[in-house]
Amino acid sequence: MDLKEAIYTRRAVREFTTQAVDHKTIRQLIDAAIQAPSAVNEQPWSFSVVQDKAVLARISREAKAYMLKNPPPGLHSHHFEELASHPDFDILYHAPALIVISSATNDQWTVENCSLAAENLMLAACASGLGTCWIGLAQAWLGTPEGKAMLDIPPGYVPVAPIIVGYPKSGSAPVPRKEAAIQWIG
Repeated sequence: MDLKEAIYTRRAVREFTTQAVDHKTIRQLIDAAIQAPSAVNEQPWSFSVVQDKAVLARISREAKAYMLKNPPPGLHSHHFEELASHPDFDILYHAPALIVISSATNDQWTVENCSLAAENLMLAACASGLGTCWIGLAQAWLGTPEGKAMLDIPPGYVPVAPIIVGYPKSGSAPVPRKEAAIQWIG
């Protein structure tokens, strides 16, 4: 798959087969991620890879409970609260792998640096026939001392991008895009 096709076909995937993603493939995704640009070429990212089903289930339970006790500011929809309240809802969608991209720095470029690496990782996954989804609802709990300890994230690091990875159950349908708002200057 060429880059343009990956850009136009990559979508959030929330239904996965049970097939594991092998370490070589995950390493290739991380190698793609670290090719991203970063502010002042700091390359501050680190990667925590979770494939243990029991640990994934615990992360899901803990993140759901945390989100219900500490709803994200500005979350106007009760949709997420209803989902998280359901005992069978897995916040990680039963994905066989979770890759958390963290930053060794906590400065004005932390989110941008890790987001650039995350997009590279997600595009590389799409090109490899894998599905991904950034699990924003897990971010807050992963940033707690308990979440960081579970993933062996050093105390000064900031977890930014929790991305689930796996083989999609089905192909993703195209999602219509809004027309770009463009202001031409000059």
